[in-house]
Amino acid sequence: MIKDPAIKQWKTNGVYINATKAGGIKVFTQEIGNSSALPHATLLLLHGFPESSFSYHLVASGLLERFERIILFDFPGYGLSDKPKTGYSYSLLKQADVALEVWKYFGITGGHLLAHDMGDSVATELIAREVEKSIPNWFTIGFKSYTLTNGSVILELAELRIMQKLLLTSFGKFLSILSNKWLFKHQIKSAHGNSTLSEMEISRLWEMNIQNEGRAITYLTIKYILDRKKYESERWLPALKNTKVPIHICWGNKDKVASVEMAYRLKKKICPKAKLTIMEDVGHFCQIGSPETWLTSILSFFE
Repeated sequence: MIKDPAIKQWKTNGVYINATKAGGIKVFTQEIGNSSALPHATLLLLHGFPESSFSYHLVASGLLERFERIILFDFPGYGLSDKPKTGYSYSLLKQADVALEVWKYFGITGGHLLAHDMGDSVATELIAREVEKSIPNWFTIGFKSYTLTNGSVILELAELRIMQKLLLTSFGKFLSILSNKWLFKHQIKSAHGNSTLSEMEISRLWEMNIQNEGRAITYLTIKYILDRKKYESERWLPALKNTKVPIHICWGNKDKVASVEMAYRLKKKICPKAKLTIMEDVGHFCQIGSPETWLTSILSFFE
């Protein structure tokens, strides 16, 4: 049951699709703006962990000042989408498949890709497919740019929270069940890194997290980190290095999980031609903690 009025409205504005790549489970999607917009005026958003598309609710209207069309969705296991306990791997490769299926549903042939946190990892898988030319033929125009914000794309530099580490152990299933709002709030504040995240937004993160019994599967959704260990050095970082598509690295420097050192290393070692924007005094959940700074920083790339 949804209590927050803003989340209720968000759900009303969206539609569900049956994702065949995810075994037919329901995926919450939303299209904002002009459905006939061309790819150069289309923005494709990917959210992070433990978030949902709703994390962009404070910046969507500002993004429409540059883009005519925005496509959002909740990954399986997150937000308002189905959260199966069995039958879905929650791997980043499967999440990338779902992203493509959502875009195909909306008739997307290309656009600008913008991601946050776990969404960065899904984005790097999509970049790898773009580099190896395995993106489906219907995506004819392709990606116009990539923007990565505050995500653990270089895992050795990530400072995972204690709960994240524990969820990856054999005790993860039990910890998921025992999790409560107080623990969730503590972990979110610890990860964010400064005091800009409001109590209301933390409560909204929690409310979206517990929809469809989502709290009980956190030990499954967190396993995306294992995919980072498996594919990062051999597949995803080389793809970032080899793509010819413009890249924007946009990072809040107060992040306590995906530290700003990641952004500097990406720029120096992996993709030196990328534009690097450091958002001063901005934490991990940047678009809900510092929406105005985030918008200014993001849109400067497209100017």
